[in-house]
Amino acid sequence: MSRIGKKPVPVPAGVTATVDGQTVKAKGAKGELSYVVNEEVLVSLEDGAVSVTPRDSSKDARSKWGMARTMISNIFVGVTDGFEKKLEINGVGYRAAMQGKNVQLSLGFSHEVVYEVPAGITVTVPKPTEIVINGIDKQVVGQVAAEIREYRQPEPYKGKGVKYAGEVIVRKEGKKK
Repeated sequence: MSRIGKKPVPVPAGVTATVDGQTVKAKGAKGELSYVVNEEVLVSLEDGAVSVTPRDSSKDARSKWGMARTMISNIFVGVTDGFEKKLEINGVGYRAAMQGKNVQLSLGFSHEVVYEVPAGITVTVPKPTEIVINGIDKQVVGQVAAEIREYRQPEPYKGKGVKYAGEVIVRKEGKKK
């Protein structure tokens, strides 16, 4: 049994939630999101909470039960508070700057890397070595952060590159004579 899936997802104050078949829609202060739940899972809106149950006791239905509940919870958090990821840039001469709606990155290449920010995502650069990504969709925020980090991942010898805030880079010892 899924311990996560058993708990109903309470609808936060200020959010209007509707369940239409397998589609859950949430509308809040930050925007509107929807999620289509897999056919193996039943969704219902009762007493100001969305409850999720598996259609049967098959392994497939039980494995999708907890994830469906978490995805519904994420859309409620997204339309009320939104999601945020922070990236840190380490290295001599490595920096970031905003160029209109795009992010311009100097990461030690012979050229500047320009990342086009997708719609619905807000990227700010408070310091040249820090990037803050905000949005209502958790998956898109994480994907944007991963794509920016992918340009120059932190290397294990000096720790240079783009890393998530709070990420620990396992350092290696260099060559010895």
